[in-house]
Amino acid sequence: MTHTLRKNMPNIVLVIVGARFTWPMLWLLFASFDLDAPLTIRLPKVFTLDNYAAVLSNPMNYRSFFNSFIMSFSQATIVVILSILCAYPLSRFALKHKAKIMYSILFLTGLPITAIMVPVYMVFFKLRISNSLASTTLFLVATALPYSIWMMKNFMDDVPAALEESAWIEGAGALTTIWRVIFPIIVPGVFVVFIFTFSGCWGNFFVPYILISSIEKVPASVAIYQFFGAFHQIAYGQLAAFSVMYTLPIAILYMFSQRFMSQGYAMGGSIK
Repeated sequence: MTHTLRKNMPNIVLVIVGARFTWPMLWLLFASFDLDAPLTIRLPKVFTLDNYAAVLSNPMNYRSFFNSFIMSFSQATIVVILSILCAYPLSRFALKHKAKIMYSILFLTGLPITAIMVPVYMVFFKLRISNSLASTTLFLVATALPYSIWMMKNFMDDVPAALEESAWIEGAGALTTIWRVIFPIIVPGVFVVFIFTFSGCWGNFFVPYILISSIEKVPASVAIYQFFGAFHQIAYGQLAAFSVMYTLPIAILYMFSQRFMSQGYAMGGSIK
């Protein structure tokens, strides 16, 4: 009995953790179909789509989702490109002070964003670039780059150098080698970095809340505050419906990317 319990203890712990995460998700799902949803989990007396209709009838909600997509997609794309270009020399070349560079990148990954937001806001204010989606996105790119470079380098380290040498013999340059040889093999790593960056920006509340002040420019992560009224009055049903819609793009991205990540592994194996 004791041996069986010890053997199954990891599974028991995972079930407990999964149940704790599932519980609030159940409230989110049930409350989105309940017109008078409370803060506790309950089955709706009458299932209704009025909460979703109320959310979709507000044009500003469409705008906030569009802002979130533009910021997240732009940040993820730029971060993937820059992290590949930065990780390649760190992975392939014997650079001077390479260890110090890597430790510096590792240090930057642990720097809390809340510790630098006050000076960042002052810089944005002085340069008159606050309340801008473009400048906010570029700042988010800078915050995501250190960890992304670290991850991308680890993926590149697994690519055999013989493949690049064969490309160099054929006359390929550095950029051609990266695009034709390295990139097809590290496609899974590219998707990991892209998803990690996209989801991080999609769920980021603090940075756009500080740097963006116009209601027409705020992303969905900030627009969710519209359901918190005065005197602690909260539209739980509409809040849940908005949250479900806010969660769907990330869930779809994860499901959609699985097929391409598997193809990337197969492509890498075939090239090897």
